[in-house]
Amino acid sequence: MSVQRMTRWLVTLGLVLGLTGCGYNEFQRLDEQVNASWSEVLNQYQRRADLIPNIVATVKGEANFEQETLTRVIEARAKATSIQVTPETLQNPEAFNRFQQAQGELSSALSRLMAVSEAYPNLKANQAFQDLRVQLEGTENRITVARNNYIKAVQQYNTLARSFPTNLTAMMFSYQPKPNFSVANEAAISVPPTVDFGASR
Repeated sequence: MSVQRMTRWLVTLGLVLGLTGCGYNEFQRLDEQVNASWSEVLNQYQRRADLIPNIVATVKGEANFEQETLTRVIEARAKATSIQVTPETLQNPEAFNRFQQAQGELSSALSRLMAVSEAYPNLKANQAFQDLRVQLEGTENRITVARNNYIKAVQQYNTLARSFPTNLTAMMFSYQPKPNFSVANEAAISVPPTVDFGASR
């Protein structure tokens, strides 16, 4: 083997070892983990969106049900499902925040709908509605688990992107920290929720 080929081989080997030692492979692993976690978040949000038309149809059958509450759910679902989510969403904090806000508005509207439904005995006795309610509660739990897994995956990725010496690899390959879920209104979580069942019938 010539000296020139040997030198090239050693330089290549040194680069490979350098990339491995500076977290390149770890970035790939954690990026895949973030993407998989994100896909599960989207899957569970879609599951919830698919339940809503059945819930709305069941509630519409209840005489004198609060139309404003029902309209808020319908509009919030339309807004949440209209947002185009692409792989670039995870690289764009503004797009990510728009997605999070729309899903938060839908969560709020659904919570209001479930609270208001307590004031309607026929709905409480409707087995189809109760089954849908159980499915919705299960889906909300799955959303919470999926979001928590995503939060942990992003935390690991962002820690790697900001720590030395792996931050040098992040700069070299443009691995930006990824956006994460946050509380939309941090002041509101310290205030106990109020439940308003609306005007009595």
